Amino acid sequence: MSEYLEVIKKIHSSPFRFVLVSSGGGTNAISEILKVPGASESVLESYVPYAKESLDHYLLKQPDHYCSLNTTLSMAAKAYSAAKKIDTNTHPKHLLGIAVTASLATNYSKRGDHKFFVAIQTYKYSSSFSYSFVKGELSRDGEEQVVTDHIIKALAQACKVQSDKINENTNLTIKTVQAKKPWVQLVDNKIDFVSSTSRMPELIFPGSFNPFHSGHNAMSELAEKKTGLDLAYEICIQNADKPPLSYHEIEKTLEQFSHGHDGVLTKAGKFSDKAKLFPNSVFIIGADTLTRMLDEKFYLNRQDMLNQLDLFNSHNISFLVFGRKIKNNFISLDSVTMPEHIAKRFSGFEEEIFRDDISSSTIRKEQE
Repeated sequence: MSEYLEVIKKIHSSPFRFVLVSSGGGTNAISEILKVPGASESVLESYVPYAKESLDHYLLKQPDHYCSLNTTLSMAAKAYSAAKKIDTNTHPKHLLGIAVTASLATNYSKRGDHKFFVAIQTYKYSSSFSYSFVKGELSRDGEEQVVTDHIIKALAQACKVQSDKINENTNLTIKTVQAKKPWVQLVDNKIDFVSSTSRMPELIFPGSFNPFHSGHNAMSELAEKKTGLDLAYEICIQNADKPPLSYHEIEKTLEQFSHGHDGVLTKAGKFSDKAKLFPNSVFIIGADTLTRMLDEKFYLNRQDMLNQLDLFNSHNISFLVFGRKIKNNFISLDSVTMPEHIAKRFSGFEEEIFRDDISSSTIRKEQE
């Protein structure tokens, strides 16, 4: 029988239920968990997006790196979101999303490190476990055993059936981010937004800001100067076409604004939703965002698009549009054909006033 038999029995007998997602390693842990009787009491779903194309499909985007902490956190947050949709009877505090990505020894020599990441998303916290192997020290089976051990121990810890905590060492880094109460209320749809200030935002800059860079800063300064309004950065924590943000990611993003502008968290993925939340506001957007806003594929049909865009009129919403490089072309407001009934809601900056081709994705790849 499995060496993990007793602890897995306790996991199955606990009030917790979970979705487990594994890419690149960790399937042995899934097998160990499923072969112990009672698995249907705790395992809602296990999913193995092994090929890169499959993980792209799962995350609704191509990640910067397939084996990384950020990717694993996104997978765990999406797994937790799936758990809530699958099991609507269990309180979210007893649901978990667990994810693992791994780059392990194989039948050819890898240039990169051998490593794995485990992330757990819960109602009130996110935890991550980042492990680096000494290359060549263990076989593939040996490395898989270490991955399995950490997944089951981390899961037992999250299910509160194991008193012994996993401890950091020279190979392992652990981080847990406790959610602030308003974050949990927002995730639970108890409140519409979380703001670092009591005042209603008037000049709003939506984005992921992962990370915040010089282009964002220049846009902010120009927008404040043009409008005379105080700016707030808006981060959507759960967008229809992106994985939800983990508490790790929320904390990291908001920390960038702790010494200046305000930060606002929402679940308003569409600008029609943002308009309802923040009437009489000015939004800062890039021309790339504008082209998506006017793309009929994101609506039921053209009339539905026109009706939703008309909310900008009824809620007195205006936009400041900054040019962006899209593929090899620089696109500005003048390059975009606007529906006539909302055209007056948009004003733009010429290329000679603002152009910055820096991108957050390029910065992330360089950092990692």
